[in-house]
Amino acid sequence: MKNLMITGLNENKVNGVVKGLNQLLADLHVYYMNLRGLHWNVQGKGFFQLHAEYENQYNDTAEKIDSVAERLLQLDSKPENRFSELLKAASLQEQNDKVTDTDGMQLILDTLKALIAQERAIIAAAEEANDEVTIALMDDFLVGQEKAVWMVNAYLA
Repeated sequence: MKNLMITGLNENKVNGVVKGLNQLLADLHVYYMNLRGLHWNVQGKGFFQLHAEYENQYNDTAEKIDSVAERLLQLDSKPENRFSELLKAASLQEQNDKVTDTDGMQLILDTLKALIAQERAIIAAAEEANDEVTIALMDDFLVGQEKAVWMVNAYLA
């Protein structure tokens, strides 16, 4: 409550934001590990391009994980760091199948669809709480993710 007292955000109104951010944090962790798996296990003619792209994606996701965790702390909440608890909370599923280049990119596209929907819901909750900082954070995420959707769709065309 000490940060909220200074920032002027209402604890009750921020609860919906915190809930959404915790869900996003769990799903970003699963997405990160799925991307690592794609990066490690990619094979075939597109290896060099996809290996590098998967690395770009997981590095970006790692930064998002850190940003979400830090935002939770700013909202006087403790981000979950235990993988067992993150997996229980996640709506995304772990992927461990060998996938083709198109399967891997489709996995990214499907995951982005889910993450974008979550982030838009967080924005709605943050608007109700007058939480401009979380709105700005989610807006930043969406800028890159919507560009990634366009690029992945172009790859899959």
